[in-house]
Amino acid sequence: MTALTILDGGMGRELKRIGAPFSQPLWSAQALIESPQFVAQAHQNFIEAGAQIITVNSYACVPFHLGEGLYAEQGATLAEKAANIAREVVAQSQQEVLVAGSIPPALGSYRPELFEAKRAYEICSTLFNSQDKHVDIWLAETIASIAEAQVIAKVLAKTDKPCYLAYTLIDEVDQPVRLRSGELLTDAVAALLATNATGILFNCSIPEVIEQAIKDVVQVLAQHNKTLAIGVFANSFTPIKSGHQANGTFQTLRHVSENEYLEFAKCWHQLGATIIGGCCGIYPSHINTLARWRESLE
Repeated sequence: MTALTILDGGMGRELKRIGAPFSQPLWSAQALIESPQFVAQAHQNFIEAGAQIITVNSYACVPFHLGEGLYAEQGATLAEKAANIAREVVAQSQQEVLVAGSIPPALGSYRPELFEAKRAYEICSTLFNSQDKHVDIWLAETIASIAEAQVIAKVLAKTDKPCYLAYTLIDEVDQPVRLRSGELLTDAVAALLATNATGILFNCSIPEVIEQAIKDVVQVLAQHNKTLAIGVFANSFTPIKSGHQANGTFQTLRHVSENEYLEFAKCWHQLGATIIGGCCGIYPSHINTLARWRESLE
């Protein structure tokens, strides 16, 4: 059994839980703009729960959430502000916690049909340049297609810091594991091996689809005689359907208890996952349960 690192949980829903200003379409950027102390508090909550990696709150620093005008005026500044907040919280905590720079979907979550490579490269480059000097590692989140991963990998080729790419999967159990684009996960893994990626993760997908996803990764890695770190930060959403309007509605949460999520995590770890945290609806209480379990493994 390999060592385990605990990632933080879902920033947006944690901001909402602690009373930060939070509405569509700004999502987690609203607190960053209006009340950044809430962003710091959310990071601190996850660190106190036992997270060893916290992710910069730059997920919504894109035109999809800010709008084209506000993004053009403040997108880069807000992303750097978010990175600075994360770095300051870690410094004040006096704990050994890594800061992960965030590269979100440039043109909309769960919407691979909206992807356009040139525009995505420009947006991802802006986010990269704004955060790079403040972060320890890179985490690209909610990748929905192979083309999107390739553009992000091209941006991240500029750094020698560890880079982790996290894919979002179609929420269908007992089917071949596919990205939101419909492409097979096995093809995505094979394509990722040609990049400088340090690891592959899965996020913003229901926990039930992750077990087979890890098995697919392990199989492809064995076929190519390659290694990648494997990680998971699943959500507690109900299944997300094709064409979901991420800016138009709040996705319905279901109740995945701390112990239920822990049981999923134990399975993922047994299969080879070495980085585990949570996405939307996974709170500090879930992270604390994971952290206490991790301590029992040592």
